[in-house]
Amino acid sequence: MTQKLNQVLAVERQTKSRAHSELTRLHKTSLKPALFNGMSKTYEPLDEDGEHFPPESQLVQQNVPDTLKATQKTLSALFDITATKDSANQAAKADLLVDGNLILKGIPATTLLFLEKQLTDLHTFVQKLPVLDPAHKWKFDEEASLYKTAEQLTSKSKKVHKPIVLAQATEHHPAQTQLVIEDQLVGHWTRTGLSGAIPGVEKTKILERIEKLQKAVKFSRESANQVEAPQQNISGKVFGYLFK
Repeated sequence: MTQKLNQVLAVERQTKSRAHSELTRLHKTSLKPALFNGMSKTYEPLDEDGEHFPPESQLVQQNVPDTLKATQKTLSALFDITATKDSANQAAKADLLVDGNLILKGIPATTLLFLEKQLTDLHTFVQKLPVLDPAHKWKFDEEASLYKTAEQLTSKSKKVHKPIVLAQATEHHPAQTQLVIEDQLVGHWTRTGLSGAIPGVEKTKILERIEKLQKAVKFSRESANQVEAPQQNISGKVFGYLFK
């Protein structure tokens, strides 16, 4: 039977989950020896007039051959669908096009799936990158490989104590003075802002390109998964050897 690879992928996870649950159940059962053991006993007195007891029995609830058959049945579906998927994946390829331009040619579906995840992580990474403070005008300095602002001049002052005369000295009284604190200009700061961030508009453009490529990768992956997937039956030979 032939089906599409995307159809195989749609049921693969369910098959794996079902196989895991059933194998777990079978394994837990096999760890209980009492379920595999039983007995049957009857009583015969030595004297015909002696006391009689009814026969006793305990049924065997599980047996290894049946457990192995159930295991084979469970794993056969998993083995075959995995082999079918892997066989189809060898032929599942598609070109990666963005706005009609060929970016990559003949990329395997598995690689496209990898790219899809990486682009999701990359989008998250770029979203967190710092951008230049829009409150300032920035210019890129090629030599320093940094963005710079224009020079900004600010004043530097310090506190100084200065006496002021409240009353002039007279023949009978000394002058009355008082110390006051004043800000005295002592110099100027020339400040230039530096940044290794990028302009917000540039960050936005990068994110837009990532998003556009993400859509293209998803489209290509879906296209690649349209490849025919002939049914593979490997379980028969595997278990024919194991449980013969």
